[in-house]
Amino acid sequence: MERRSATDYPPPLTAATIWRDVPEPNRLVTVNFFERQTAAVAIAADCHRKDFWSRLIAGLLEIDRVERGRISCFASVKPAVTNIYHGFHGGAVAAISEVVSIACARTMVAEDNELFLGELGISYLSSAQENAELTVDAFVIRSGRNVTVIGVEFKMRETGKLLYTAHATFYTMPKAKL
Repeated sequence: MERRSATDYPPPLTAATIWRDVPEPNRLVTVNFFERQTAAVAIAADCHRKDFWSRLIAGLLEIDRVERGRISCFASVKPAVTNIYHGFHGGAVAAISEVVSIACARTMVAEDNELFLGELGISYLSSAQENAELTVDAFVIRSGRNVTVIGVEFKMRETGKLLYTAHATFYTMPKAKL
């Protein structure tokens, strides 16, 4: 393998941005890591259409039960949403948490009240492997006039093992008084 120097890398991996204090062997390891992560593959044209990400996430979910203050869904860990280790990608976990939390909050908050997500916290306890089937349960922790807090749990469908937990805090937008 030909030895490269820090100036041989295209932006954003240039000497001006990261190399001043990093020894050469460490630079090569870092650059090789990014090259493996971002395999130079062209992005398909349909990935640029409006709501592509929303449709991808919705395609992973199957609604099981909807009650006031509680929603239960099934989620499939498809190859499109796995990381290089074939585990469920953290971004997909976050996106599902957001979608299911919004739906759960809507079971408690009137439709004419506009909600916005103020905080989303996620604990990654274990990983779900590719093709795993999960149960996603969302439930209201607190719902008041201005704040609604939702909890979300991701469990293995077969064993019930807890994999991820999330909590989302929604704020109700004040209505304009004109």
